[in-house]
Amino acid sequence: MAMRQVRVEDAVGMVLGHELTKIVPGEYKGPAFRKGHIIQPEDIVHLKSIGKDHIYLFELGPDEVHENEAALRLAKAVAGEGITLDAPGEGRVNLRAAVSGMLTVNLEALTAVNMTDHLALATLHSGTVVEAGALVAGAKIIPLVIAEELLKQVEASAGKYRPVITVKAMRNKKVGIIITGNEVFYGRITDKYAPVFAKKAAQYGATILGTVYQPDDRERITASILDFKQQGVDIVIASGGMSVDPDDVTPDAIRATGAKVVTYGTPILPGAMFMLAELDGMTIMGMPACGMYSQTTVFDLVLPRVLADIPVTKADLAAMGHGGLCLSCQECVYPHCPFGK
Repeated sequence: MAMRQVRVEDAVGMVLGHELTKIVPGEYKGPAFRKGHIIQPEDIVHLKSIGKDHIYLFELGPDEVHENEAALRLAKAVAGEGITLDAPGEGRVNLRAAVSGMLTVNLEALTAVNMTDHLALATLHSGTVVEAGALVAGAKIIPLVIAEELLKQVEASAGKYRPVITVKAMRNKKVGIIITGNEVFYGRITDKYAPVFAKKAAQYGATILGTVYQPDDRERITASILDFKQQGVDIVIASGGMSVDPDDVTPDAIRATGAKVVTYGTPILPGAMFMLAELDGMTIMGMPACGMYSQTTVFDLVLPRVLADIPVTKADLAAMGHGGLCLSCQECVYPHCPFGK
């Protein structure tokens, strides 16, 4: 890159080859003049007010790419389904969610990209539930120009993993609820679980097709699961009876449907006794009692993935042990906390 220094008084009529940034602490940080701007006489005072006695004109070499073009190419290389791109500025392109859903980031690809010199790719945590329009990542070129060869290398690296960053829209799936337990079924205590599920379903955009109550009876719980299957339910949630006590029969009832158990037990607290199973395309979740009194649980980590049709394996759940400890803060700010990250 060839660069020439020019006094601002002598720059009238010349074209800026890069953006000039203006910073007002606590108020503004952004471009004062954009690349391609033709310097006008009235610009001289403004340029001096932001500390510019000279501007720099440069000519790109045949194997060099300007920061804005390079940032846009980097963003396009990593963007997948459900991602939109902002216009480049100051060598950066913001990646935003095109839909409300779950952000997924290929962590191996992210590391590979960031091993490349002179650029940066920063994201939110994979697994974060985001609203449409939310900022989910930023692609940044650090110098004013970058070598074409280096940019091609990172494009090729990202291409091996495509897509690197996606937002999967959560579908409005049909949910069937089974509240188990003799104490609730026989009216000895008031059920507190149904309102929790109603709130969570509304929060994540699912529809509750029906709620039934059953005692601690394996056959009756199994029959209710299969009945929901006949109704075309996408997800069945069976609450209660998930511990290892002899009269807690919900896990056995889920197995008796013929469902394939993904896991019984997770390294997520609250939610250690959670069960996840699949029955001919229908997801079955066995929720322990923690869901009644803990605002955020394993349920909040698994349900959005199921609604977004993101497969959840035993290995996925095992990996959730890193960040799987909820601190039960007095004021819950999830997802803006370490839980599930």
